[in-house]
Amino acid sequence: MNILAKITISFAAMTFATLPLHAQQQASPVSLSGDVKAVKVITEADGSERTELVEPGTIVPGDRLVFGTDYANNGSDTVTNFNVTNPLPGAVRLAPDADPALTVSVDGGKTWGRLAELTVTASDGTARAATHEDVTHVRWVLASIAPSEKGRLTYPAIIR
Repeated sequence: MNILAKITISFAAMTFATLPLHAQQQASPVSLSGDVKAVKVITEADGSERTELVEPGTIVPGDRLVFGTDYANNGSDTVTNFNVTNPLPGAVRLAPDADPALTVSVDGGKTWGRLAELTVTASDGTARAATHEDVTHVRWVLASIAPSEKGRLTYPAIIR
């Protein structure tokens, strides 16, 4: 099997591995659904470029993806302090242009913070600043979701 076929198969596996997404409560009135889109740069006839989000086909290291989570409050009451946690598949890393205010974990979801505030332990036992490649999870805390309210959360990633 060639490397391109392996990446395609791995991508399909990681797409399904990220779904369903984790919510703070199993019996919550908030529904979640996730998807992954590939970022495609299209060059127009005049030479200008635009980007589109498309269904991923064959992907290779360095390709950009956007992971998305749609949420909706299907209940009759406002939901407060709702956590949406999305593990990053091992085949991707958080893109450097991700929102620096994004709450992330670099230790499998044990601790959380902004990337600039986190550290990891290097192989020699010393602490070093965490990087985008260290991120294992992203999390959003939605302060309030009114009845019938819907929204979308996204983060950019790059194939390793």
